[in-house]
Amino acid sequence: MTNAQIEIQLIAALVSIACAIPGTFLVLRKMAMISDAISHAILPGIVLGFFITQDLNSPLLILLAALTGVITVVLVEFIQKTGLVKEDTAIGLVFPALFSIGVILIAKNANDVHLDIDAVLLGELAFAPFDRLLISGADMGPKSLWVIGIILVITLTLLFLFFKEMKLSTFDKGLATTLGFSPILLHYGLMTVSSVTIVGAFDAVGAVLVVALIIAPAATAYLLTDDLRKMLVLSCLFGVFSAISGYWMANILDASIAGSMTTVLGIVFLIAYLFSPKQGVLFGFFRERQQRIEVSLLIFLLHLQNHTEQEERHVNHLREHINWQKVRAKTVLELAAKNNLVQTSNNIVSLTEKGAEFTEEALKYITTNKATAIEELKERFFLFRG
Repeated sequence: MTNAQIEIQLIAALVSIACAIPGTFLVLRKMAMISDAISHAILPGIVLGFFITQDLNSPLLILLAALTGVITVVLVEFIQKTGLVKEDTAIGLVFPALFSIGVILIAKNANDVHLDIDAVLLGELAFAPFDRLLISGADMGPKSLWVIGIILVITLTLLFLFFKEMKLSTFDKGLATTLGFSPILLHYGLMTVSSVTIVGAFDAVGAVLVVALIIAPAATAYLLTDDLRKMLVLSCLFGVFSAISGYWMANILDASIAGSMTTVLGIVFLIAYLFSPKQGVLFGFFRERQQRIEVSLLIFLLHLQNHTEQEERHVNHLREHINWQKVRAKTVLELAAKNNLVQTSNNIVSLTEKGAEFTEEALKYITTNKATAIEELKERFFLFRG
């Protein structure tokens, strides 16, 4: 592995961590798409900074771009608070306007410099190791590595200092205000950090990958945990894994590094979306199937409780009376037998003592509409384990 390959992967890993931290709070605040707006709307700030300094490496570019990002958020919220349009519409109005201003400025005044539209939108990690930081003639490594490293240190420092405040303002703004915190100040602080992070990663990875790294790892972690600390850690791990895996995918396929990393992010999210033990699609399918069986079992038990006539409790008549298919009727009957709720003699089904007790209590809980009580009842009777 060459030094350039190590540096590319290191830059990608640091960018993914730096993006995952503010991205977690943006996803939790249901503001994920504001990152896309910021990533495009900060273009005028970058262009204006270049016009002032004539230096693509000037810190003024980052400051003006971050300021433009905050202005974007202010404009979006101002339009939204009028009540005439919703937030997504406000975002769709603000960022194309600001982005188009930046595009026009580039097309008219910066065609002969690196600040072109393709570089800004796509970025190219493969070139990052060639832009070195030289101090007194000494090679200190890639500039992108230092820029994103400094931003990451600042982000981590702010996270440790204001973690409780950010957590409280994210989940309960009213309580945060009551306790003396300023949700507005924390909100704009988050937007500033997001803007600075996006700008810092622009030259290395471009806006497309930045948006993916902000949203995808956090959204994936959100499917796996309800704990904020775990979500932050998982977001960073998913981001780093996707960055490293995406690099080697690009290396094998001879494809775009940013495109490959974004593809891996999509694959990781898809896996969590399908197989998450709490919120995955397949888990939801099996949970709904289990709930249908449980409801069918309760209907079956209530039918047995309400009928003492043998002909009403015959196996074949039960299937016909409740209008179930043969497979469903067999499944419910076997589940009831496994849980020792019924007993069968000469094809006549009757409730056991346990079955009668459970049915009586279940009927009471059903009338109160307390789902948690039903779950507690199931645990107490060790039900539905079959």
